[in-house]
Amino acid sequence: MTTPHRISWRRAALSIAGAAALAAWLSGCSAVGTLNALTPRSSHTLQADVAYGSLPRQQLDVYRPLGAAPAAGWPVVVFFYGGSWNSGERGDYRFLGEALSARGVLALVADYRLYPEVRYPDFIEDSAKAVAFGLDHAAQWGGDPKRVFVMGHSAGGYNAAMVALDPRWLDMNRHAPKDLAGWIGLAGPYDFFPTDNPDAQPVFFHPNYPPRAQPIAFADQPARPTFLGAPTQDRLVSPERSTRQLAARLEAAGTPVTLRMYSGASHTTLIGAFAWPLRWIAPVLDDVVAFIQSTPPAAR
Repeated sequence: MTTPHRISWRRAALSIAGAAALAAWLSGCSAVGTLNALTPRSSHTLQADVAYGSLPRQQLDVYRPLGAAPAAGWPVVVFFYGGSWNSGERGDYRFLGEALSARGVLALVADYRLYPEVRYPDFIEDSAKAVAFGLDHAAQWGGDPKRVFVMGHSAGGYNAAMVALDPRWLDMNRHAPKDLAGWIGLAGPYDFFPTDNPDAQPVFFHPNYPPRAQPIAFADQPARPTFLGAPTQDRLVSPERSTRQLAARLEAAGTPVTLRMYSGASHTTLIGAFAWPLRWIAPVLDDVVAFIQSTPPAAR
């Protein structure tokens, strides 16, 4: 029997761990390392460095839930991180892969090529290739190829949106957006031209932006079920211009949309809240998993 004394010490330990992780996250000092150091290793199996293409950054890590897969297979998420399209490493997001796999979701955390090696649209082509790889290979890890979701945060949310909404990219890989069960965007920039972000400007050839290079351009046609989440206050990406506007446009076109706005999160801590020490910031993990579980399979 657990005594109240032990419970109070456990809560205190969790509070201290969460406060330390948040302090590190906000300071930018070993933030990801702190979260990953606190990430359980016993809740999943990890298959790292799986190639989805022939180039060095065309690799992903597979986080597989423990135990036997359900009859139809686990739902699958292909995740893309943010970083203004010029930074990021899949290994930094072990906390997210663990969070999803511990909830019965097969998680594929993918790298993609970055600026200055590439510019738009090469990173979208990489993202579509990774999603197609997930669709084609989900079953070998116990995943359900009819329940594949593409998900991203910040710049990765843009990548996910373009793959899910603009059919050009999956078409290059013998697939289509209709093959997806749905998609998930977290604090993504969906309407941001012209941008005042100096990191993003050269990625999109500022001021000569390419045509139809924003997800909002494809929001007036029906799309796969959509989850959009964002902080109510975001200093990097406007939640009104991007998240709320995209949700309204998609809903008007007949797309099922789940919209969640989080008052306690920032642009950065919204994704950090997937890690167990920071889940008190926002229930984004619960909301994403609920969306995945309630979304019907694609009719492939």
